[in-house]
Amino acid sequence: MQTHAYVAIVTILALLTYLWMGLAVGAARRKCGIAAPCMTGDPALERAIRAHSNTLEWLPVFLPSMWLFALYWSDLVAAALGLVWIVGRIAYQRGYVADPAKREIGFLIQALATAILLFGALGRAVWVLAVTG
Repeated sequence: MQTHAYVAIVTILALLTYLWMGLAVGAARRKCGIAAPCMTGDPALERAIRAHSNTLEWLPVFLPSMWLFALYWSDLVAAALGLVWIVGRIAYQRGYVADPAKREIGFLIQALATAILLFGALGRAVWVLAVTG
């Protein structure tokens, strides 16, 4: 029986990454002097908000895909791909905040990791269903 401890740890690391991005939004607000609830007014703030929001948009696809991949394939492989996703999201955030044109490599890294997890889990689930009826 797999404990899924690796995927549990990576899940927490992904959530901590998201929390760190939220703190980066707060830091951008302090730096540019724009208080909540304003969302516009300084490009640096707007980029920090978008990077944070874009990560939130990916979490509902990434997290279940990682867990299902762990259940159907391997906890360790799912966790490794989850770490790749985190690295991609950090690269995305760092790139986006510096210059929106620099976000692409981070986006591609995390999108590829998510695609492998998503379609890997789907393929294995279909295979299991076909074999077991």
